[in-house]
Amino acid sequence: MTIDTRATMQHTLLQPADAAHHLTPEVWERANRMLIRKAIAEYAHELIVEPRRLADEASDGYARYELESDDGTRVYRFEARLLALRHWSIRAESIVCTQEGVPQALDALAFILDVKARLGIREDNLPIYLDEISSTLYGAAYKQVKDGPDTPALLSADFQAIETAMSEGHPGFVANNGRLGFDAGDYRAFAPEAASPIQLVWLAVHKDNAAFHSAKDIDYDRLMDEELGGAAISHFHGIIEAHGGNPDDYHLMPAHPWQWFNKLSIAFASYVATNRIICLGYGDDRYLAQQSIRTFFNVSDRSKRYVKTSLSILNMGFMRGLSPYYMSGTPAINDFIKGMVEADPYLRGKGFTILREVASLGFRNRYYEAAVQTDSPYKKMFSALWRENPLSLVSDGQRLMTMAALLHTDREGRALLPALIEASGLGGPAWIERYLDAYLAPLVHCFYAHDLVFMPHGENLILVMENNVPVRAIMKDIAEESAILNKDANLPANVQRLAVDVPENVKLLAIFIDVFDGFFRYVNQILVEHRVCSEDDFWNAVARCVARYQDEHPQLAAKFAKYDLFAPEFLHSCLNRLQLGNNLQMVNLADPAANLKMAGNLRNPLAGRRAALSARPTAVAHANAESVDA
Repeated sequence: MTIDTRATMQHTLLQPADAAHHLTPEVWERANRMLIRKAIAEYAHELIVEPRRLADEASDGYARYELESDDGTRVYRFEARLLALRHWSIRAESIVCTQEGVPQALDALAFILDVKARLGIREDNLPIYLDEISSTLYGAAYKQVKDGPDTPALLSADFQAIETAMSEGHPGFVANNGRLGFDAGDYRAFAPEAASPIQLVWLAVHKDNAAFHSAKDIDYDRLMDEELGGAAISHFHGIIEAHGGNPDDYHLMPAHPWQWFNKLSIAFASYVATNRIICLGYGDDRYLAQQSIRTFFNVSDRSKRYVKTSLSILNMGFMRGLSPYYMSGTPAINDFIKGMVEADPYLRGKGFTILREVASLGFRNRYYEAAVQTDSPYKKMFSALWRENPLSLVSDGQRLMTMAALLHTDREGRALLPALIEASGLGGPAWIERYLDAYLAPLVHCFYAHDLVFMPHGENLILVMENNVPVRAIMKDIAEESAILNKDANLPANVQRLAVDVPENVKLLAIFIDVFDGFFRYVNQILVEHRVCSEDDFWNAVARCVARYQDEHPQLAAKFAKYDLFAPEFLHSCLNRLQLGNNLQMVNLADPAANLKMAGNLRNPLAGRRAALSARPTAVAHANAESVDA
């Protein structure tokens, strides 16, 4: 078999020193300072560490704190203030480390070792976690020196320029850019922030092992024609025939280049040798990796679909594979949820929609299936799916932006969210209410009206922006990360896995943790630190959004009482505790609620605000009235 000679071009060729050109003392110091800031804040948020407040005061609402190493020989001192949801807002420049009174360089790896007893991570997993921290630092240093738009430029940047400019990744995880498995060349070829266009490897996969599933409005032939075109299909069929195969016995399937060279050509060698998998070479189209790293946007033809592939690197508690078993139900689940959303007048009125995963292919490796009966990354090494393109949902004068951008701060410390608000001309209160109306209100409705929940963090939401204001939200990552929280829900057989059985006291965490703690906690910090509004202003806006929804839906009053978004407190489910508990596979997807790691309760920032809300017009009402008058 002759492998395409372009294969060597996909991996960025580096001179040895090029792999580390961004690792300078100044850049490294800042990367470590910022990661220690995040580690202290997130570990303290989860009660893993408990900084001690000092008697001397700082300024502007900040106080002085210290945190000792496990053995007491090293001390970290810093200025911070506690915001809602036990969120630590720490001044990065105030952090100092001393050992027996002698100043020390800030070193994130040393910090992890200083508190390793409190982290509770198993000794055999600790080196892997340190690898993830090192990789996160490596990427943070690269992001500081790479070319790309700063915050002012992002105000007019297109969808993919924003996507590849993001600097933080998941805001909650301390080790959030592990990507273990990539080497330095892979990083520059495949990391989202590297913004390197790549070509996918196409493989012919025998139907004895590979199964195709699709939405009702598309079939295999139409998908391949639209994604590859007749000339490429004919070329690929010729390669299959040259290997003695009948094209009718095969599906054409994309794979991540890293996956082909590092996993499929080796772990699936038996299938390659027997022509159950035939390498067809690179496709012609070029793609950019998205924030989720294994999802690709077509930049050769921006009307084509996203492609998502298996990628067996370790990142944030999981090997990033795709299960062929889950793939079998993916299009049907997407069709079902899309139908729910489109049939709901409230969601239609908000413009809320989903990006369907319209087709999937999964290849089953019989050897690993026979060897491993339980859920395992070894059974998720070779699948792919196609997702709708959001550009088709944008009208003239609108643009798309990952919601993760609302938490973005550039290398000069300029946050994008305040810049968007200023550029909109609306002012903070009106902008915030427009955003909540586009994002939070539909999620609240899905929960109460349909028991339907998503995983609505920043990377999973695309905002439609008009004049720098969010006008509606588009939800993605549907099949793997959606659920109906009613085990007795009357669902068609092919979507039955959507119905999950979770304890009653856990159900509302889909809003409390995934939205309030997982995203609004950081939005609040940015708004407060940049003096856009006070904490009370922000959480009052959230309360008004929820109250307005409840007032508009009195028929759901019993459910509002049973699942009370204004309750005094809620369970604190922790992400870092999950990762520290098992950083190889932190959640069993078959029973995610069983894996939750709790740290007591968090005080609900909406507590007491329902009764305090007045009947005065909201900022949105004022803005709308002004628009009508104009």
